[in-house]
Amino acid sequence: MAEWMREQLQAHIEVAEHGRTLLPALREVGRVLCDAFEQRGILYTFGNGGSAADAQHFTGEIIGHYKRDRRPLGAVTLSTDPTTMTCIANDYSYDDVFSRQVLGLARPGDVVAAFTTSGRSANIVEALEAAKSAGATTVLFGGGDGGPAKQFADYALLSPSTTTPRIQEFHTFMLHVLSEIVDAWADGDEECAL
Repeated sequence: MAEWMREQLQAHIEVAEHGRTLLPALREVGRVLCDAFEQRGILYTFGNGGSAADAQHFTGEIIGHYKRDRRPLGAVTLSTDPTTMTCIANDYSYDDVFSRQVLGLARPGDVVAAFTTSGRSANIVEALEAAKSAGATTVLFGGGDGGPAKQFADYALLSPSTTTPRIQEFHTFMLHVLSEIVDAWADGDEECAL
């Protein structure tokens, strides 16, 4: 095996080991999601590039299901509508592509979750700020110190890394843990859910 491959694997293991400290926060965000879904709230997700894929992945697990056969829950990924995205980017700016959608859709009782590796993209920061002003609960899936986006996050789930691959790998772990919690709750398994 090439040395760089060993280094990548070791870095992944170290992030996973440090990630233990996030388990209580994941449990808390899981409860927030379940409470929102109990009240017919909607989860709105978004991100740029690979983070947009993570946002879509999370939405798919929530509106579809993760491991258990259960009812669909309300979830939407804002980056999946190219017509709306390009309309806003053209008529306003790319910085507004998520915040305009959040302002038009999110309400108190909803959860708005941003996926970002740096927390510095203006469209992410502005959308979290818009979600707070709309009264929604905000969750940041970030990395490192969370960047400027952290100031608008009710819950900051920060991967214990500053490198994009490690951050995104841990985002996948976190969205899977939350999907398991939501699945268990929706299936009536409160003991497993929380």
